[in-house]
Amino acid sequence: MTKLNFKTILPYLACLLIFAAISVAYFTPELLEGKVLFQGDTQQGIAVGHEAKIYQEATGEQTRWTNSLFSGMPTYQTAPSYGVRPMLGMISDLYRLYLPSPAGLIFIMMLGFFILMITLRVRKDLAVLGAIMYAFSSYFFIIIEAGHIWKFVTLAYIPPTIAGILLAYRGKYIAGAAMTALFAALQVYSNHVQMTYYFLFVILALVIGIFIDKYKNHRLPEFFKASGALVIAGILAVCVNLSNLYHTYEYSKQTMRGGSELVSKTNGNPAANNDGLEKEYITQWSYGKGETFSLLIPNVKGGATGALSQSKEAMKVAQPQYREYFAQFNQYWGDQPFTSGPVYVGAFVLFLFVLGLFIVKGWIKWSLLAVTVLTILLAWGKNFMVLTDLFIDYIPMYNKFRAVSSLLVVAEFCIPVLAILALKKIIEEPSILKTQARDFYISLGLTAGVALLFALFPTTFFSFMSEQEAAAYLPQAQQQPQMMDLLNNLMQGREAVFTADAWRTVIIILIGAAILYLYGKQKLKAGLTILLLGVLTLGDMWSVDKRYLNASNFVPKRQLSNPFPMSDADKQILQDKDIHYRVLNLSTNTFNDAATSYYHKSIGGYHAAKLQRYQDIIDRHLSGNINPNVVNMLNGKYYIVRGENGQPQAQLNTEALGNAWFVDRIDWVNTPDEEIDALNTVNPAHTAIIDKRFEKQLGAINLQPADSAATIRLTKYAPNELTYTTNNPKEGLALFSEVYYPGWSATIDGKPAEIVRADYILRAMVIPAGTHEVVMTFRPASISITDMISYIALGVIIFGGVLAIGANVTGFTLKKKGSSETDLN
Repeated sequence: MTKLNFKTILPYLACLLIFAAISVAYFTPELLEGKVLFQGDTQQGIAVGHEAKIYQEATGEQTRWTNSLFSGMPTYQTAPSYGVRPMLGMISDLYRLYLPSPAGLIFIMMLGFFILMITLRVRKDLAVLGAIMYAFSSYFFIIIEAGHIWKFVTLAYIPPTIAGILLAYRGKYIAGAAMTALFAALQVYSNHVQMTYYFLFVILALVIGIFIDKYKNHRLPEFFKASGALVIAGILAVCVNLSNLYHTYEYSKQTMRGGSELVSKTNGNPAANNDGLEKEYITQWSYGKGETFSLLIPNVKGGATGALSQSKEAMKVAQPQYREYFAQFNQYWGDQPFTSGPVYVGAFVLFLFVLGLFIVKGWIKWSLLAVTVLTILLAWGKNFMVLTDLFIDYIPMYNKFRAVSSLLVVAEFCIPVLAILALKKIIEEPSILKTQARDFYISLGLTAGVALLFALFPTTFFSFMSEQEAAAYLPQAQQQPQMMDLLNNLMQGREAVFTADAWRTVIIILIGAAILYLYGKQKLKAGLTILLLGVLTLGDMWSVDKRYLNASNFVPKRQLSNPFPMSDADKQILQDKDIHYRVLNLSTNTFNDAATSYYHKSIGGYHAAKLQRYQDIIDRHLSGNINPNVVNMLNGKYYIVRGENGQPQAQLNTEALGNAWFVDRIDWVNTPDEEIDALNTVNPAHTAIIDKRFEKQLGAINLQPADSAATIRLTKYAPNELTYTTNNPKEGLALFSEVYYPGWSATIDGKPAEIVRADYILRAMVIPAGTHEVVMTFRPASISITDMISYIALGVIIFGGVLAIGANVTGFTLKKKGSSETDLN
């Protein structure tokens, strides 16, 4: 065993300082000026979580339900907060050395990949270079700018998770399992299951490669021991996050991921989409086949969605008479509806990846190649439906996630891993550049050569017009010479954007190749070679990242102190002292904007995982021609509309039905379609539409016309507890303007009572004659049970880590001279 001492630790501390310095430098001077990142999705999250935040500040209690969006939904995904999360948060903060965001994000992205590189027996300076290659891939900076922070953090924890897996298969069972469990737990804690799911493809490919390698070398017992340890690690990681995972799973059954009950929504086949998202929704954001060249040339399809006039290259070729049209034309002309930027892994990095396919030996190359190709093909989505259909229909859980273009994160991981392994091979065996010179030049041709062809003959390969644009403009332009001239000039602008980046790629790869050539000729030392390549790679990727995340994305901190300035409409509505009512904001993108949720309980909102039943209501009754009966039954007391001056204006809805009311009759229906369609004709003030499935729960009720003297009034409001007082001379059926969800419970005068569903989306209860107190609560008992399991699992992981360190089983020793780079032992 090697004893840890300061001299052993010092080089690693130096690497940490390099990562911290690079991370802070990227966001300088903005961080030093006290500015903060303005992120659209983060701002939406503030609005969505505002009611829960205010409630916690007032009571010290976490609410698991909010009425701030979509008329009410669980907070399982909008604000996951469970007992063990603060402890995981402390570990996460320590791991990023308490660096301020967003510098701390880049730091943990580099650190995680560095850990993986060291586990792969890569020398430290080369591991630093690999960390830069991975962390500075453009997509990561794009999602920071967009506010997809938890997606980013999940991706940052994936490399060290894989490092733990490899360590276990090297025979370091306790250390590997502890590392895997810890980082997998942090991964799941980051609450972006989609990214974790996609990287299961990587893990599966690696494990298959390891199995084949162990089988060939007659060492299968080691494989099964490590696999057993990793299964335990996986179980512990799941158990640490059991509260989050269990309740997300339960919630997913009710969301768009669970599918709709409506037969008419599944083309007459109730089973067609009962267990996932619709294919069109899944593949809406599909990467184009030609767009995949963005891995090599960032602006292959124009870059981010935005006016073409924003590009200096485009404006250089703009003819004076058409310059104004460049502001109306999109610089992005790819297949996606819109994009914040391309997936660019670095020109020289991709060259090394291709070279690695020739010079790196062993199972790891084939595993990385296989999963890279697979995920690129899957990222094409609707552009390669043969494979996409196969995965949606037959691969478990694949149909739960949208935006298949995000699968390219797997390629962003695999490409720098193999690139560094290729560079490792070259550094250790400089003669390989001579003995495999043919492979070197083939790799050069497949990257720099392709980019050169694109630069010289761009119109041979690309039209610089999207299919939608071609269908909309070309028929007219063929009849109007001037319009055709305009289109040609606009296409020339896009061509200029593309060729500028193509030449840029050629130059970067040639510089990198020249550095390697000089190293092969022994003109440069290994350390200097790695330093020069690091400067080249960082300079390349830094400059591209700055296109999408730069000083313009930062604002003074005081500007975010009130992220949602109150409008006159907001002020007018907030004068209403009623304790609980809803607002339908038609002055904005009602169901894709959460700003209304900051001040009001909104019928609209923004969240990717809304309740499917509510989505059905939106599709049938709240989009296009709004059904006023549905707004009334949701207690939509106010509309916000655009006034004549273009400003939001509040309108009182005097027909809103309030928090609860007694109905005169029940219309029983046999199917969900009948239930939702009946809302077009039935007045919910007098009639409840109830599925016959609830007939037994409702019991034998002799419903008569509601007594005019009957009252039901909300007397106390909290997002997770509603108290009503009822007074009715006879037994009655009360409807509540609250979204039905199985986790709610109710009591009448302290005795349990049954909640049933009515009007497709509302809660209903039978209430006896007389005066009563009705209390509805949402405090799932399962949370305390799952929290206890989480604490125990985290304690076991920490104990395993301490045990591994105490036994000095780090696994971070460099490769011994003469051993294979793919040997896990």
